[in-house]
Amino acid sequence: MARVLIVGAGVTGSLCAALLRRQTSRPLYLAVWDKAEDSGGRMTTTSSPHNPQCTADLGAQYITCTPHYAKKHQRFYDELLAHGILRPLTSPIEGMVMKEGDCNFVAPQGISSIIKHYLKESGAEVYFRHHVTQINLRNDKWEVSKQTGPPEQFDLIVLTMPVPQILQLQGDITNLISECQRQQLEAVSYSSRYALGLFYEAGTKIDVPWAGQYITSNPCIRFVSIDNKKRNIESSEIGPSLVIHTTVPFVVTYLEHSIEDVQELIFQQLENILPGLPQPIATKCQKWRHSQVPSAGVILGCGKSPWMTATGFPI
Repeated sequence: MARVLIVGAGVTGSLCAALLRRQTSRPLYLAVWDKAEDSGGRMTTTSSPHNPQCTADLGAQYITCTPHYAKKHQRFYDELLAHGILRPLTSPIEGMVMKEGDCNFVAPQGISSIIKHYLKESGAEVYFRHHVTQINLRNDKWEVSKQTGPPEQFDLIVLTMPVPQILQLQGDITNLISECQRQQLEAVSYSSRYALGLFYEAGTKIDVPWAGQYITSNPCIRFVSIDNKKRNIESSEIGPSLVIHTTVPFVVTYLEHSIEDVQELIFQQLENILPGLPQPIATKCQKWRHSQVPSAGVILGCGKSPWMTATGFPI
């Protein structure tokens, strides 16, 4: 039985796992490793420590289907819509740029439900806190080492993490990348940003006419979403959640600052946008070091799905 390892439990890794399972007739052992504590990658959904039903999408906010991909990959969208994983975005997003023919979708159970669906479909054994450090060739097998635990051997490895993380890997894998390829990979650049999730008690009211808003006049904040309202999830038993995404220039300045300091700066600017906002009962601040790819040379498994555009890291 062939042993296949997919490194990265984001949208690319999960979809790759599902497609391998569906299109391979012979017996296959399929494993997915991720260094994080849960699946999702840059399509992560987090929950309030006080109520797991109160969730917030800290990564992508909605899915944009262009006419080209709607035609080319309709079966993927039909599947996700049939399972209730995606629904059309109907809530008002102020400042959103709509191109002719584009369709936008939200994930009612959180954006990471897309990843969880494909991982379940794949039947793969999924392991978290598995941080790959080395890949070596041993007796025609790929031996994969991680930060903790013994190495394991596989017949095939698919890497879906951001390019800089691939280039940091040690071992024989470094000999597979030519100098020309390495230069092209090193030319791939990423923008970074912070996302802040705020969770509120049930019954809290955030009285604004929109579910999301792109901000153009603030040096720190680029996008604000009332996440449950964006997904049309409103309940008297579940408090609202708010998501704030920062601007790229803000992160350039504060990328290496502490999460606590960054969170305080975001709160200060948020008061200018939503004065009098209630005090949250919990917060979650996420640093996305590798957020989007504004400039790319040759992209090999950099973590972007070939069939959907995950929107919500606004430029």
